[in-house]
Amino acid sequence: VIYEIDSVVPSTASDTFSIDANSGEVRLRRTLDYETVTIYNLQVRATDKGMPPLSGHCKVVLEVLDVND
Repeated sequence: VIYEIDSVVPSTASDTFSIDANSGEVRLRRTLDYETVTIYNLQVRATDKGMPPLSGHCKVVLEVLDVND
């Protein structure tokens, strides 16, 4: 199975997250700021290596907590 991020909301955060194509592990590429954005929505697609390839998708919701306050 190959994993990829289809879209990120807000779209300005498209370079904020990366995904491991083999494991599906989502990682941060830069720090998050609670005062800027509190919730991110990622659409993740998983595609198998069959003929024809089949795919599925899911929504990942990331809520940023303001631990300083």
